Amino acid sequence: ETWPICQGSNRYTCVVDGDTIWFEGEKIRLLDIDTPELSSPECPQEALQAAEARDRLAELVGGGIGIERDGKDRYGRTLAKLKLADGRYAGDALLNEGLAQPWPNEGNAWCGR
Repeated sequence: ETWPICQGSNRYTCVVDGDTIWFEGEKIRLLDIDTPELSSPECPQEALQAAEARDRLAELVGGGIGIERDGKDRYGRTLAKLKLADGRYAGDALLNEGLAQPWPNEGNAWCGR
């Protein structure tokens, strides 16, 4: 099963992008990873990889998740690691598949900088 992609302002349980989800009305930002920007990509390659990362996260969390919360960020989002049904972490899976990079980082790996 795959989670829905967030549409419009009615967000309860859905995937925003490769490193942000809504779970039962709570906005969650994945800890320790950074995925390509979907809303304001700096190059065409970033836009393509952003959609791929978002869609892959929707697949990964579809089997169920455990949420390991660790405070909030400056935007009020819950910071957390998402533990998948198979015991892996969603962030690690995205890193291993080349759909994320470690956070913090500098530059834009998706656009070759």
